[in-house]
Amino acid sequence: MLAQMTASGLQIIFTIDEVDFIQNLVFYIENAYRIPDYGIWERGDKCNHGLPELNASSIGMAKAALEAINELDLFGARGGAASVIHCKSDKIAQCAAILHSMLPRESTSKEIDAGLLGIISFPGFACDDESLCSITRTQIIDKLQGRYGCCRFLRDGYKTVKEDPTRLYYEPAELKVFENIECEWPLFWCYLILDGIFRGNKEQVDEYSEALDEIMVRLDDGTRVVPEFYYVPADKVDLEYKNPHSQDRLPGGKTQPMWTNSLHILSSLLREGFIAPGEVDPLNRRIATEPKPDLVVQVCLLAEDVEIVHRMAEHGIEVEHISAVEPIRVYHARVLSYLNSRLGVNDKMGLSGNVSSDHGLLSTSKLYTLHGHTMAFVPQFLDQHQFYLALDNDLLADICKSDLAYLRYNWRELGRPTITVTITSNMIDHGGFLQPAMLNVINKMKNGYINGVQVTLGKMSEFINTSCIKKLSFLETTTAGQRVDISDITSYLHSILSPAGPKSFLPAVKQVFSEESFSLPATEAPSKIEKEQKRKRRSSVHGIISRTRSIDVDNLSQESHVAIEKQNVATGRRSKTEFSPATTMPPIVETHLPRTSTPNLLEGVSRFKRSASLLTFIQAVEESKEYLAKTPPRAILRTTDPAEENAAAQVIIPSERRRSWTEGPLSPRHEKKPTPLGVPQRKISGSFHLLTDMAGSSGGIASMTKTPSWVEDKELIGMYKDVEIEDLLKQLTEVTSLRDQADIVHYLYAVKGLEWDTKIGGKTGVTVKYLIEELYYKSAQFKVWSLVRHTAGILGKQVEQLAHALTDLLVRQKQVSVGLPPEPREKTITAPLPPREITKIIREACGDDKSSAVLTQEILVYLAMFIRTEPKLFHEMLRLRVGLIIQVMTTELARTINCPAGEAYEHLMTLSPYELKDLLYHILSSKEFGVSPTQSSHHKSSNASALMERQLSIVSHRKSKVFGVDELQQQVSGLSSRGSSKPGSRATSRRMTLSEVILDDENADDYEDRAGQWLRRRRLDGALNRAPSDFYTKVWKVLERCQGLSIDGHLLSQNLTREMTPHEFKFALRVESVLNLIPQPEYRQLMVEALMVLSLVVENDWLKNLGGTIRVDRLVIDANEIFLVDQGLCEGDATLCCTSKEPNFYRPYPLRCGGIAGVCLHFYDSARAVVTAPWRI
Repeated sequence: MLAQMTASGLQIIFTIDEVDFIQNLVFYIENAYRIPDYGIWERGDKCNHGLPELNASSIGMAKAALEAINELDLFGARGGAASVIHCKSDKIAQCAAILHSMLPRESTSKEIDAGLLGIISFPGFACDDESLCSITRTQIIDKLQGRYGCCRFLRDGYKTVKEDPTRLYYEPAELKVFENIECEWPLFWCYLILDGIFRGNKEQVDEYSEALDEIMVRLDDGTRVVPEFYYVPADKVDLEYKNPHSQDRLPGGKTQPMWTNSLHILSSLLREGFIAPGEVDPLNRRIATEPKPDLVVQVCLLAEDVEIVHRMAEHGIEVEHISAVEPIRVYHARVLSYLNSRLGVNDKMGLSGNVSSDHGLLSTSKLYTLHGHTMAFVPQFLDQHQFYLALDNDLLADICKSDLAYLRYNWRELGRPTITVTITSNMIDHGGFLQPAMLNVINKMKNGYINGVQVTLGKMSEFINTSCIKKLSFLETTTAGQRVDISDITSYLHSILSPAGPKSFLPAVKQVFSEESFSLPATEAPSKIEKEQKRKRRSSVHGIISRTRSIDVDNLSQESHVAIEKQNVATGRRSKTEFSPATTMPPIVETHLPRTSTPNLLEGVSRFKRSASLLTFIQAVEESKEYLAKTPPRAILRTTDPAEENAAAQVIIPSERRRSWTEGPLSPRHEKKPTPLGVPQRKISGSFHLLTDMAGSSGGIASMTKTPSWVEDKELIGMYKDVEIEDLLKQLTEVTSLRDQADIVHYLYAVKGLEWDTKIGGKTGVTVKYLIEELYYKSAQFKVWSLVRHTAGILGKQVEQLAHALTDLLVRQKQVSVGLPPEPREKTITAPLPPREITKIIREACGDDKSSAVLTQEILVYLAMFIRTEPKLFHEMLRLRVGLIIQVMTTELARTINCPAGEAYEHLMTLSPYELKDLLYHILSSKEFGVSPTQSSHHKSSNASALMERQLSIVSHRKSKVFGVDELQQQVSGLSSRGSSKPGSRATSRRMTLSEVILDDENADDYEDRAGQWLRRRRLDGALNRAPSDFYTKVWKVLERCQGLSIDGHLLSQNLTREMTPHEFKFALRVESVLNLIPQPEYRQLMVEALMVLSLVVENDWLKNLGGTIRVDRLVIDANEIFLVDQGLCEGDATLCCTSKEPNFYRPYPLRCGGIAGVCLHFYDSARAVVTAPWRI
């Protein structure tokens, strides 16, 4: 309002001190998108327990304030350079992105709030997406509107007769009492009238004006006013419960509320034409939703030296040298941060000014003037002094394309954006040619369009007249602490521009991998020491360094099951196995299973007993897939003989089994019954994702410090035990192989530590840490990404934008966890944190695996990039589990390139940052991909070890069919649509009956083609925590009809429905927290599918009451038993592992097929067993 009033001609601010205060207030509200508060009603969460939340109304109003006051002179026509307020465009865009991601939801505990009317319309006009404004307005009217106005939010107990006036807070289960009797506020009809006036909707204006006129009350002096709210009297509450909006209400609260009546008077003046909309909105914020013209992005290419200018000319690309653009000066983005740090400084008032050093793309896409000089700034992503991500040209090219799209949707300034791209020597390969990725992007720019964005390529001097130019006028004032000259910038540049790397003490690299790998031109023959060393070991990054990588995941070893049993006992959870932690696993009974059918699986199980590494897990996954693919499809889930089908149904549906799925709210008296095959139900509680140490303990951080892979490191370190340190240092000064230098330096790090002084060359201060720093830069130069990540991890390097990336994820209502489950090893982050705390959490979760800690940072940065540019990828994903995402990326990579298990994780570590980002994109988007070896001028194609390092490229493939929850949803939708007999009739026109739920076998011939696809899809969806559309709302409806849902021993009580509404985000988080306690992704996904099937019972009203507590995990186990009985009757594939026609068949544990949690692997890979089994019952 300060901005609107100042723009109308009023002067409210008179001194520079007041201007500085307002400027610092701007710096404060710029971060409103990440600061929880108490919302428009000053209550925090819905229970009023004093818990702040991120509120869409607060973020929207902050965005509107920043847009309104940006570049506004607070002194009006009498002002000057010192009285202008400056806001960062990137902060405004960030607020807009968060607002759009939250609407129409208000906060975690409020699924909708009528206060959002002031955000989408007068006075905020904060949302520029007309469709989103329409959705928000419609939901407010549909869910909150009554006969006397609108409720503030659902289950609002304020001033109702059921509210206890002696306390300020509510009990969670108490909120249900306020449903349908919330007070109705005429205030929001005033907002709707104003909204109609500004949108030109006369029908809406007349409708609400007439309604408001009917509920106004007359005072003693005859004045008609609008009351504060209307409430349901105590004697009519019960009738209102039964039939909402049927009872007459009474006016309550203040007799003449200023807020309501001021809006009523304003709307009346506008409606009668006494004032015009432009007088109320002089800044014209009401046109925010008007279509914008197509944006043209200007790109200027500059070369850092003259040689690059000539090289680019050979490509037909005209570029200028940086010095040739004078008088325009080109600086790094950090210089812009330095200049803006002087803004708002006021020593007299103790104001520190701008302390943020972040300047995004919108800020660097403007030109600036200072003391008559014009300055351009290079974007932050081109800053070579940042994390090693900036050294990958493919990634830079990809970021450049995505940033162009970002400008297209977020540019709101006058003038065109101008991006200054500097071509550096790092972008030129050893042959003197520009890297293909950057060349491709530049050629597209020359053509005028790239990714749908209109681009014009030219010289800086040609863009002066059309660019957006801002004045850094605040730096030209005489205020102490603010004035800056060009000489100050030069001094600052000298202070920040450090050498490209440390002084070299190691020999120049002539070989990167091994003697079979590519070699740089050598001037002398290898030394005798080098030859002897190559003869003794061929370790490269597969030597000591690779052994320290310990992304360990699930195993089927006895120690793993014992460890979980110990954890269950320690936490008080009931064991899910019928043997004690001290007993051994049941023996594998090989007489019931043909030995020739699963030789690889048996070997895989034995390997699981020997190792707990991720690589072993991947190999078992591959063998499971091969086993499914090679198994002859003798039957597909169901027999075609009706007699056998009826017999199966008789075996499957004993009444006591049906009853065992549910139990009373406090009576866990139902014990596990024998299966139809006479085999006791024994669910293995062993986790596929549980790391155990050598003693078998688990669950704590201590188990991360010494992993099996770390123990193997001792064998390689033992190779040097007979070598004197002096001899080893002498070798280090002579070897020219990067891999040999890396192994020796790592050995010194392992036995001497980072601070040990090697005194190489007779100089002191050459510590191991210094040598590792040198290795970091050398490996980055030669693009040896696995070594780059390993050395970066040892040095503790972190991404400069790590905290910013994590915040981008969190403020978009996503939780983030790092490390592999279960807790406490998996660390969950729910609020923005400083960079040091984030790094500490990542290191604790990753243990001794330095490479994994760095890889986790990379993944977080890429996830933040995707959520900014393609938020749809994260639909129905509430928690991003980075540990499981890395695991899925590794298994998918192993599946695609069909590599041995021992190479899978190493392949992942050798991917360049761009290839890693591309792989992550394919995983998130559920797109098929392939891997192709890319040839380099420096690598020999026949070299296998060259393929291990930087020789893989992710290639997109089209897939003919998607398997997983999406197809399950399509099947359910197809079943629902069968009720429509007429063409074009709605699918929900009538309910389904149980007899109509029959799945045909028309796609049975595709079995061989999709063997392993459903298992893979479930693993992917489970690891990504991806849920079906409206999943949480459907779970709420199921929970409303039963006493609770027990999921793997964790209870979701029916009381949650009394506290939370169906679409409340807080309820979704509660369900997600229970599902995330299941460490196996595919088993978790079966729980999700079982809950989806239960929701069909509720949606079609097959049962009015589902009874007591439903044990969802038992439902899955029983569905598995139904599947196995069906398979036994028709001699299906599961007879090779988990079932048989033999009456005394004993099912071995662990299952020979590789199934986890006691569920057959064929059931995990079945598209219909989970859907069919509950319907039969």
